[in-house]
Amino acid sequence: MYPHSMLDFIAIVDETREKRKAGVMDRLAPGQVDELLRRYHPDYREAAFRNLRVGANRGDRTTHEIADLLEAFSDLDHSKIDLTPEYDTDVLVLGGGGAGVTAALFAQSMGARVILATKLRLGNSNTIMALGGMQASVHGSDSPVRHFADTMVAGKFAGKKELVKTMVEDGPRIVKWLLDLGVDFDRDGEGNLATKKAGGLSAPRIISIGDYTGLNIMKVLKDEIRQVDGIDVFEFSPAVELTTNEFGECNGAVLYDLGRKRHFVVRARAVVLATGGSGRLHMQGFPTSNNFGATGDAIVLAYRTGARLEGIDSFQYHPTGIMFPEHMVGVLVTEAVRSLGAHLVNAKGERFINELETRDACAAAIIRECERGNGVQTPSGTIGIWLDTPLLEETQGSGFLKSRFPSLYRHFMRVQINISKRPLLIYPTLHYQNGGILIDEKGETSVKNLFTAGEAAGGIHGRNRAMGNSLLDIFVFGRRAGLAAAKRKYNDPGNVTLNHVHRYYDKLKSLRISTTAKSPTLFPEFIVNKL
Repeated sequence: MYPHSMLDFIAIVDETREKRKAGVMDRLAPGQVDELLRRYHPDYREAAFRNLRVGANRGDRTTHEIADLLEAFSDLDHSKIDLTPEYDTDVLVLGGGGAGVTAALFAQSMGARVILATKLRLGNSNTIMALGGMQASVHGSDSPVRHFADTMVAGKFAGKKELVKTMVEDGPRIVKWLLDLGVDFDRDGEGNLATKKAGGLSAPRIISIGDYTGLNIMKVLKDEIRQVDGIDVFEFSPAVELTTNEFGECNGAVLYDLGRKRHFVVRARAVVLATGGSGRLHMQGFPTSNNFGATGDAIVLAYRTGARLEGIDSFQYHPTGIMFPEHMVGVLVTEAVRSLGAHLVNAKGERFINELETRDACAAAIIRECERGNGVQTPSGTIGIWLDTPLLEETQGSGFLKSRFPSLYRHFMRVQINISKRPLLIYPTLHYQNGGILIDEKGETSVKNLFTAGEAAGGIHGRNRAMGNSLLDIFVFGRRAGLAAAKRKYNDPGNVTLNHVHRYYDKLKSLRISTTAKSPTLFPEFIVNKL
């Protein structure tokens, strides 16, 4: 329920709705977008970044939060760790979200023995938080070529062309695989896959399952992995270090059993890193939509082995993260709400950006309005602008929001806010790590036998990710990493060592880099304090 101090601002939204419906909001020219981003997007705040002083990406720019992790020592006392493998397998998958489960399933399908270890429960990941849908060129009026062009434009042409090409060409294959597993995507009146548009797309290409797409896909994948033989799942067992052999090739990991509070080693012929992104580091103090486990573990562990990173100075801030009520900060309103016609409205009742601009442009425009004093303040002092959801009830018909976005509708009815009658207060929210560990088309990193898939991987999305490409990405490169890793099952993994870690620490000491930070973090500080 909104407090009285905010009701006057809501009245302005209601009073200006008819005038806004009659108006037209032009799209920004490329030069205008560049200027908007340069002045207001968080990626352009120079004080929030610094250059790395050590490792394969020495001299590259990243946020202080990421740099602190990469230039830190571990809590692990390496001199006291017994590196005798407790388990031996063909493929070790680290991460239990969509990318990790997909990699495990495809590796097993090739006859590989697989261990999947995950920090939390299987499926407890950012995948289940993916609301709006997945991109794939499944209709005759669309094509992978158009999908490629849209993705490259959204990413400011910084994405690796070969990776983008791989993703968009594999899209229809992945959709068929998911359908064969039993994923029930929404259909139109004729029984075809229903598609919708989103910001920056030249064609309706988003397929979805209501407004809880990722959750429903993950349910199917969890059922599938529990039914197959040859995959052992270790829950509550995060990786705290990768291991390498005498040639510097990845050959396993040191895991930590959270329940029994002990370390153990898994040796493998190949490792797939799929532990997700870093949103829980709360870059620049922004709220985040991310799962509690998203603390950048993958880039820390891979970087110590010598793996190159890509695009680690670029993060996505989803334009429509909830700012009121306070306990729902971090909850996202899917982009589909804007694509169907809901307006972004400032405190004066003005529409200030075309809602189909790319996510980075919309986020920057919202920040601009708030910095200009055109935001709405909550009783606790936070600032946001309005997303005019009642407009959809007027244009699409009564009951539309409840039927089309049932999860969102129920969330807010629990706090006595009817989104068909009241707008939502929103502000950009840290959502996605655009960069990560550089991979090739097979998902392999610059370190032999180390593969990466999902949000941990870099080089695909460039400097901005288009809606729906994250779900596609995790399945495309999860599949490819799993298949390629399985082919290493005949390798001799060699001796298990932490030589790469000792060399990395020696470099930190030689540069006199000292810090109180420990990495990987594993859990946000406010969670650790409760453990």
